[in-house]
Amino acid sequence: MARILVTNSEGTPGVGETATMLAAGAGGLDAIEAGIRLVEADTSIRTVGKGGWPNLLGEVELDAAIIDGNTFRSGAVGALKGYLHPISVARAVLERLPHEMLVGEGAARFAGEIGAERANNLIPDSERVWRQWFEENVSPADQEKWPDVPLAQLCQQAIDPEKGMDTTVFLSLDGKGEIMAGVSTSGWAWKYPGRLGDSPIIGAGCYADTKYGAAACTGAGEMAIRAGTSRAIVLYMKMGLSLERAVDEAIDDLLRLRGGLIQRITLHSIDRDGRHRVVAVNAQDQLSYWLWREGDGEPHAEPVELVAL
Repeated sequence: MARILVTNSEGTPGVGETATMLAAGAGGLDAIEAGIRLVEADTSIRTVGKGGWPNLLGEVELDAAIIDGNTFRSGAVGALKGYLHPISVARAVLERLPHEMLVGEGAARFAGEIGAERANNLIPDSERVWRQWFEENVSPADQEKWPDVPLAQLCQQAIDPEKGMDTTVFLSLDGKGEIMAGVSTSGWAWKYPGRLGDSPIIGAGCYADTKYGAAACTGAGEMAIRAGTSRAIVLYMKMGLSLERAVDEAIDDLLRLRGGLIQRITLHSIDRDGRHRVVAVNAQDQLSYWLWREGDGEPHAEPVELVAL
């Protein structure tokens, strides 16, 4: 079986490093973590890590997860504030704790215990855009009482100024034939504080099983949570469906969703034999993703398959 790496366009800063490591024989967890760390530190990627858009209160909250397809051990953090690399904190949850997920203050406490790198992830441009939104959308009366005001109605406006609700996802099949997955995101802009999308939820935002394949989602995470999309794709393969048909079944699951948030969601998947498929549902524009396969000189961009619900 040939080594393979799939990541979305947000993975641009890290795809080269991850591919290089896989080509040199590194394990998938190490290669994925290294690549995602580069994405998290790159302030041009406005939906991941430092430079990510803040929540309604102007605070950057980060989510990440990583999963070992051999053991199904995973590590995840949600609503983490004040640290640069949530993917490394998630990896430490996997390796050092009996738990699978930490959130909020607990995640930050653990990050401090392990000596994770601290950071103010709210860059000046994000603060400027949030301040403009605040001035235009929060009434003068509520501005005086801020932040002690109702936020539920305000979060109905939640959408990234750059583009809606994205993440970075990395799926790998390494030289040992082991399949791994990792994701990292800052979530929606102007989200309700404490909101978790699909990224830190194993089985929704990502899943991996070395015997069958892996999947990860970007976009409207609430949809992936409701349908258990990443786990569903892998489970459909376990049931004997091809990768193509497994993704089609997961899309059919999404078709059954009614009410709530129904927007763009992109499904990324690989299988045990090194095949892959990346499909965007409800996309308004053409998207691309990065693909690297053993024997390729460099990762190359490919167009995402588009499907309308």
